Amino acid sequence: MMTKLALTTTLATLLLGGTAMAETVKVGIAAEPYPPFASPDASGKWGGWEVDMIGAVCKAAEMDCTVVPVAWDGIIPALTAGQIDAIMASMSITEERLKTIDFSDKYYDTPTVVIGPKSETFAATPEGLAGKIIGVQVSTVHEAYAQKHFKDTAAEIKIYQTQDEANQDLVAGRIDATQADSIALDAFLATPEGGACCESKGAVANDTDVLGLGVGVGLRKGDDALKAKFNAGIAKILSDGTYDAVTKPYFASSIYGG
Repeated sequence: MMTKLALTTTLATLLLGGTAMAETVKVGIAAEPYPPFASPDASGKWGGWEVDMIGAVCKAAEMDCTVVPVAWDGIIPALTAGQIDAIMASMSITEERLKTIDFSDKYYDTPTVVIGPKSETFAATPEGLAGKIIGVQVSTVHEAYAQKHFKDTAAEIKIYQTQDEANQDLVAGRIDATQADSIALDAFLATPEGGACCESKGAVANDTDVLGLGVGVGLRKGDDALKAKFNAGIAKILSDGTYDAVTKPYFASSIYGG
């Protein structure tokens, strides 16, 4: 006769398609809107390219994942403290971050650009930004890049908690330029207020020491099993067409990079 415990275990196994119940993987995203990668709708439900990519990668890797919004400047501490298990929040793979956390293979890689008023002509260079106030988001590769390359010539490097705050100050004329990922700033320039005021001033000179080697899943040091699962999921969606299917509604071409 089957015991009550054995029956319960068997039912759970059947309900899960023949596998034991997997522990939910908590995937952290930045709690601040960052369209088109991640933004909440009126009901508070998060959506966007990166949120869809989390679903696709986790499904391909046969992981049960849940999205957990975390304030950007506390997202790495949340990972290392075990409050979340992974980060998928447009986090670039850099040598500095690799001192604290590990990363999966990249899942996208796009240029870094500077935007500014249409009424002004300048380049995304230290000389072009001389005497200007440049806005960047805190604890990003863009803050690090601006501090390294523009601090000596700019009038001020102004730090914001969110990229949206920097964008709004640019519209209001409180800063002269802002630097961020090209896709995120393209989304802002596609809005009525962004398109009316501003334009791209071009991509900054590449510096992989600061800007990194693309965007990957942030993971705790030593969590090799989870890293292998994410890498397998990323590889699978790249090979079976899912990556392109997820990307098509958001972008005209792949953002995976070279």
